[in-house]
Amino acid sequence: MSDLRPRAALRTAVVWEVLQDALERRVKATGRQALDVLDTGGGSGNFAVPLARLGHRVTVVDPSPNALFALERRAAEADVADRVQGVQGDAHGLLDVAERGGYDIVLCHGVLEYVDDPAEGVRNAVAALRPGGVLSLLAAGLGGAVLARALAGHFTEARQALADPNGRWGTGDPVPRRFTAEQLTALVEGAGLRVGAVHGVRVFADLVPGVLVDTEPGALDALLKLEAAAAELAAFHSVATQLHVLGEAAEAGEATEA
Repeated sequence: MSDLRPRAALRTAVVWEVLQDALERRVKATGRQALDVLDTGGGSGNFAVPLARLGHRVTVVDPSPNALFALERRAAEADVADRVQGVQGDAHGLLDVAERGGYDIVLCHGVLEYVDDPAEGVRNAVAALRPGGVLSLLAAGLGGAVLARALAGHFTEARQALADPNGRWGTGDPVPRRFTAEQLTALVEGAGLRVGAVHGVRVFADLVPGVLVDTEPGALDALLKLEAAAAELAAFHSVATQLHVLGEAAEAGEATEA
């Protein structure tokens, strides 16, 4: 997205490209220019507001009243308040506040790391999809954290993250849970969706010194292109800071694999 700040673009460019392609495909398939989008854990609207700018209707479910207040203000400033609705809730009780089978696209970004039961979180997100709908799932990657700790000289913590069932490097780790690409695709398939694509996000961005990106002419653009080139390659999924999985629901009447 052109309105993203440079550093923010490094963190979201790959996801945006995949998501916008999915949106365009759903618009073409449904014949509707305005899709219904559910952003669970959408916070202050990093994705919701730009999606509303594209003309889509977005419902954001988030447990934080402060985040929802910021969302409301941000949507008003962007002149899309009529297309953005904030609702207080979480992944566990998602279907208490969001319509079952009511959305063309469901975003579940940065949620599974914090829920008690990731499988339930994915199932609830999938239950909110219409036939043919798309789930955009973004979660912390195990390999990226191991690599980052090792490069910082914290070798014992890196080894701890590898051995820990939740991918945590110690009691001071702020992330409760991390995933491999295989774990995330299993969750998506287990909820009845077909995996359309898997991408590594921030493969290099978190390892490159910020001063280089900010001061070297052309460095940011070159790094963005490198991230895009590496994102789809399975070899780099194991070292990405985040992993993005696109899940696709069967169209109405379409047979699903057992």
